[in-house]
Amino acid sequence: MKKLFLKNGLVVALYLLATSFTPAPGSYTTVKVRAPFPMQPIKVFVYPDQDFPITAYGAVLGGNVDNTKAIAAAVDACHEAGGGRVVVPAGEWLTGPVHLKSNVNLHLAANAILRFTDKPEAYLPAVMTSWEGMECYNYSPLVYAFKCENVAITGKGMLKPDMNTWKVWFKRPQPHLNALKELYTKASTDVPVIERQMAVGENNLRPHLIHFNRCKNVMLDGFQIRESPFWTIHLYMCDGGITRNLDVRAHGHNNDGIDLEMSRNFLVEDCTFDQGDDAVVIKAGRNRDAWRLNTPCENIVIRNCRILKGHTLLGIGSEMSGGIRNIYMHDCVAPQSVTRLFFLKTNHRRGGFIENIYMKNVQAKSVQNVFEIDTDVLYQWKDLVPTYEERITRIEGIYMEQVSCESADAVYELKGDARLPIRKVQLKNIRVDHVKKFGKKAAHVEQLTEKNVVFRLDQKQ
Repeated sequence: MKKLFLKNGLVVALYLLATSFTPAPGSYTTVKVRAPFPMQPIKVFVYPDQDFPITAYGAVLGGNVDNTKAIAAAVDACHEAGGGRVVVPAGEWLTGPVHLKSNVNLHLAANAILRFTDKPEAYLPAVMTSWEGMECYNYSPLVYAFKCENVAITGKGMLKPDMNTWKVWFKRPQPHLNALKELYTKASTDVPVIERQMAVGENNLRPHLIHFNRCKNVMLDGFQIRESPFWTIHLYMCDGGITRNLDVRAHGHNNDGIDLEMSRNFLVEDCTFDQGDDAVVIKAGRNRDAWRLNTPCENIVIRNCRILKGHTLLGIGSEMSGGIRNIYMHDCVAPQSVTRLFFLKTNHRRGGFIENIYMKNVQAKSVQNVFEIDTDVLYQWKDLVPTYEERITRIEGIYMEQVSCESADAVYELKGDARLPIRKVQLKNIRVDHVKKFGKKAAHVEQLTEKNVVFRLDQKQ
């Protein structure tokens, strides 16, 4: 009897131990993340176990009926009930913008397709957002959250916008360039954001696919994305979150994969990106707008991701005036081709800083430059708008280790600014099997150290 009592007591004790660690709805669990800098555990909200199917609020299957109001009603009901899942069932559902609220998890069931109209008027009235580092009121992002706490998109389904109109807008006609000049001028002269109304006429400032603005405790998990009008996932001034298990493919103009801008305490893991622009991008606002907001982008880890195509595997900038620090990408692969593996970019208008950036254990097939820093990247802005104020970016503490690449045009090209040279760049265990153009170039760099940087320069034909 004593033996049986002990056994049952052990069972009871184990049961109590297990149940004591079962998080209650509305509480948080945490995820610890290793990094070469102090990284706080990331909070994960436990959503209440209650579902709000969009069909219960009038949504109609088939891709022909506009379900915007039905989805909004489901979001409202979920939020008012204290949170839970707004469920999009299997099948195709046509909608306009989806605006999320606190404690709401937009759950895309397996084989669900949330298809977004490409009628610009559907994305009005304009909402507070940003465009290439400048705050403004523009067409609503396709999925939008503003000042929300505990907000998520999960499930095995798909976000898939119609693209006919956005493809026309890709071309940047003259009215669009004029609108960029207008927005840049207003941002550079402290015009209040409410007066920067850009969703008018032929401005053609395309909306983001996902834009979470000033949110806390974000979760993006498991779903697919097929195409995007503009930046695909934009986490702007957000605090804390996880992006994982995503399958993202978007090959239009400015189709970055994920942009974390002036955000902090994020983990990006186990995602696949196939992009028409940069894959994983860290940003911190443009010029005077970012100096006003004074919010660095910091404490971000990217791990175990696959980048099939993109302009960069990891891009820093060029909008980075608020400062970027403590970024760690490791154990990622680019099995096909990217233009640059690791690219830091700024210019003499940006100011700010870039510090403590790490890339470790990355394998790639074909790239142009394995590693590049360019302090004079202005794109179309060079001649489009003037320099209102010069501020040089401080760049210090850049680390690249255990990187291999089958072929590249160059191993590295570092172009610092003589007025404030790049400092403390460390390269260790870098291997490139075939280099087509040149091995190394560096200007205005201090404390550049290398250990075991190996490459074979192909003979010119």
